[in-house]
Amino acid sequence: MVYALERFAPLPLQESYDNAGLQVGLTETEVSGALLCLDVTEKVIDEAIALGCNLVISHHPLVFRPLKRVSDANFVQRCVVKAIKNDIAIVSMHTNLDNALNGVNFKIAEKMELANARLFAEKTVGDIQGGSGVMGELQTPMAAADFIRMLKETFDVKCVKANELLKRDILRVAVCGGAGAFLLSEAVAKGADAFVTGEMHYHEFFDHEQEIQICVIGHYESEQYTKEIFKSIIEERCEGVRCYMTSINTNPINYL
Repeated sequence: MVYALERFAPLPLQESYDNAGLQVGLTETEVSGALLCLDVTEKVIDEAIALGCNLVISHHPLVFRPLKRVSDANFVQRCVVKAIKNDIAIVSMHTNLDNALNGVNFKIAEKMELANARLFAEKTVGDIQGGSGVMGELQTPMAAADFIRMLKETFDVKCVKANELLKRDILRVAVCGGAGAFLLSEAVAKGADAFVTGEMHYHEFFDHEQEIQICVIGHYESEQYTKEIFKSIIEERCEGVRCYMTSINTNPINYL
């Protein structure tokens, strides 16, 4: 199972700061079922137990920074304890899946029905090709207001953070799920009319008026469909393994 995931999104594609791969558990455990999620929480592990799954596959790593102790001090430590007690392994595919061909950003582009989706900000590690973002074209040009309405409907977001509305139509769209502000200047350089990402800082919105339409839809919202990638990998390469997409919305941010 882990091998199938890592063939699709090789670990060398992860960023230097990341901690993708096996988080908790033993590599040779026979999989009784897999629960697929964006984030690992105690409720997600409880759901895995209830479903009889001994593997949780997440996008965001549970263990991102080194643990100096394992107790009940915070949710990460409590999740580790609960997983070990219940013989549940946890595997995370994070920036390696962001950077992979047909990975997270391709899924976002698919949901937006972008044509000719391709990598931009390409990177090659050994003979492995990847990239930090995806660019494609809308089926038909859209006014900025209509484009934002489409994003709200497609990703079920209550609000989109945007800079000044573009006065020309949008056709070419650059995408980077999660925190993608580092790609904004490259999106501009590659001629994108719009840049869609999950989160950006206040000052990063400045100085792009009528240059590019910035659309920030939320970190969780931008990556929520990652579970579908895991499901397709398992169904295609791990025949007979039961897999479930979590029913739990793990987004810690509320819009009030």
